[in-house]
Amino acid sequence: MTFAHSLALTLAVASGSVHAMSDDALADLVSQRLQGDRTGACMAVAVIEGGSVARTFQCADGRDIARIGADAAFEIGSVSKTMTAALLADLILQGKGSLDDPLSAWLPVGTRLPDYQGKPILIRHVVTHSSGLPALPSRMAAPNVDDPYARLDEAALLASLGDVTLTAAPGTTFEYSNFASMVLSYAVARRAGTDMETLLKQRLFAPLGMQHAYIDHAPPGVRAAVGHTPNARPASAWHFHANLAGVGGVRATLEDMVRYVQGQLGGEATSVSPALALSQQKLSDAPPMAMNWMLMPVGERIVHVHEGGTGGFSSFVSFDKDGQRGVVILSDTTWNSIGSLGSLGLHLVDARFPLGSPRRESKADAALLDALAGEYQLAGGMKMTVRRKGDALEIQPAGQGAYAMGHDTAGDFYPREFDAVLRPQRTAEGQSFTWMQMGATLPARRMDATASSKPALKLDAAVLRDYEGEYPLMPAFALTVKAQGGTLTIQGTGQPALPVQAVAPDVFVMDAVGAEIRFERDAAGKVVALTLKQAGHQLRGERK
Repeated sequence: MTFAHSLALTLAVASGSVHAMSDDALADLVSQRLQGDRTGACMAVAVIEGGSVARTFQCADGRDIARIGADAAFEIGSVSKTMTAALLADLILQGKGSLDDPLSAWLPVGTRLPDYQGKPILIRHVVTHSSGLPALPSRMAAPNVDDPYARLDEAALLASLGDVTLTAAPGTTFEYSNFASMVLSYAVARRAGTDMETLLKQRLFAPLGMQHAYIDHAPPGVRAAVGHTPNARPASAWHFHANLAGVGGVRATLEDMVRYVQGQLGGEATSVSPALALSQQKLSDAPPMAMNWMLMPVGERIVHVHEGGTGGFSSFVSFDKDGQRGVVILSDTTWNSIGSLGSLGLHLVDARFPLGSPRRESKADAALLDALAGEYQLAGGMKMTVRRKGDALEIQPAGQGAYAMGHDTAGDFYPREFDAVLRPQRTAEGQSFTWMQMGATLPARRMDATASSKPALKLDAAVLRDYEGEYPLMPAFALTVKAQGGTLTIQGTGQPALPVQAVAPDVFVMDAVGAEIRFERDAAGKVVALTLKQAGHQLRGERK
């Protein structure tokens, strides 16, 4: 749980605008978020409103614009899962299956599947990420980190099912699983009696007019965009065995995805419209999900959302059926390690969400560089040395060479040679960090002589009461601060109250969610505002 996550789930404002967005207005918004961004990303962006579509193609550095265009096909990553859901819904409407079928019934006879005390995995559990299957299959062998799924075939995928022991009944726990989604992709193709690419082309792409979408076989007139890491280096394309590609293997142009969203909005009836409508129906509450779509409350309406990311691409797709509004963002740069495309995407969903700003390279504070220097062990066991080198950081994982680190205006450090993020985190015990790489988020624990715990900063009840109040950070989301004896608690809208620990005058940390809260005082010494720092984002709220 994080405060930042709640911002995406508790916004209670009306969405929509009086006039449809123009190309120029959209270009201006994207430019505000992207121009000069240190990732060097390029983006194709569209906003669909009723019968109107605004489009823009932009790069952080305008000289790179040739990288993308109307003919460029992007890897859409996990947005492909929503397409697999549409194919599943199509099969259900044909009478070829049910959400309440056991997953085993869609797989070859003799396939070993786990259950929990006799309770099997159902198809509905797979499309709501509650199957209990882990994130990845056990028999991926030694994957190439640049193309991690290329060596995984159908036999190894199915054999991996037999290696799993479920720890809870299917349907009771949310755990996002590419493993389960690959099994579903295989199962859908098998039940349909054809390969996944042919199935997508015949049952989804053709009816919606997605003329340039594909998995392995590019249609004429389309070029595959080249992906990039967030440090602006070209990245390898990702490949999947054809029948497993429903997990994340689709490539599509901006126009393809506009047509996909228009199909979801139901503006023009097609042969796949009933299946799309079925796939949009709510199936679970924790979190709210349809068939592979996340359901986000925005005011009185529900917005369907999914993001995607591969080694070199990012995507964001949403649609508000009641408001007849959709958003598509396709980027030729993976933003997974820096928070994905959420800030721009959500702002285009509703302007009350913060737009965010470009991450520009910046000089780190000298005191922070000194505080971070030391010996660490990451969750999972890897040891790492962090040292100051002039006005920058240098890291050296055990048994490897040293790597120079850049620093950006969001407060993150990043290796210049590969894709990862070192995110400073102030804790009750002192300065530490979280390491993010290849989808993993690994807290670091200091191992050197400075690791001894600092004595807690004790503040008396009278001082703590100075901070009490409500601090709105954005519409419908605020932090409520209360003093309870010798403890200060902070409660985000719709969340439980959590204790915070003082680490310096007017500075508190919440280790459980990796947040830092810094209070501001006016010239008379009265507390007037706070700033929440979490997950590379900062939100400021003035005291009511």
